[in-house]
Amino acid sequence: MAPVTVVTGGSRGIGAATVRRLAAAGHDLVIGYRRDADAATAVRDDVHAAGRRAIAVQLDTTDPDGVTGLFAAAETLGPLTGLVNNAGVTSTIGPFVDLTLADLRRVVDVNLIGYILCAQQAARRMSAGGAIVNVSSAAATLGSPGEYVHYAAAKAASDTLTIGLAKELGPRGIRVNSVAPGTVWTDIHTLSGEPGRPVRIAPAVPLRRAGQPPEIAAAITWLLSPEASYTTGTVLRVAGGL
Repeated sequence: MAPVTVVTGGSRGIGAATVRRLAAAGHDLVIGYRRDADAATAVRDDVHAAGRRAIAVQLDTTDPDGVTGLFAAAETLGPLTGLVNNAGVTSTIGPFVDLTLADLRRVVDVNLIGYILCAQQAARRMSAGGAIVNVSSAAATLGSPGEYVHYAAAKAASDTLTIGLAKELGPRGIRVNSVAPGTVWTDIHTLSGEPGRPVRIAPAVPLRRAGQPPEIAAAITWLLSPEASYTTGTVLRVAGGL
């Protein structure tokens, strides 16, 4: 029986690259997305072209009912084996003192509360051999001063979630890990108001470039695979040396 994996934020960027790589590795996929139905459909079609099954489900991961519906859809494909908590947002880059309450709440809700809600549903459904990967950020340890300290703080909290869940779910044979990307070429920078941010950041990266979504997807796919069977509670940094 094929693995069944849920990927939130699966219609774009790191999420879409992860869906495609998991399909190539033999997974059936549930693609969670919030807005872009055309992009989600295109990713779903790519999964079908790879010979795997896929469902695209529109939801807001901060809505408990929507999250429940996402995992109910996954059950139509078979027993759940994997979750990639990837849906995330930043807000407009700027000084901490200018942060609005609305932006703070949205960033914490999506990047932390959404992860918790999805992980809870996954933990209720998974059995031994299941695996969860939380997509974190190198910002969790770098802090993102002058840009989005609140986002960095939420990602640090998701790393703590990873460590705690790994210890709690380990006796059940369920692994929980994080992947912490550095700056990656995705549209999250456009949404934060600086589309060219990867170019600005590149000189400070030891490898002198931003990452590409497939490079992060490769790490996520490995953590979900049997090759990582003794890896849990780990934050795998994929950040070009930062």
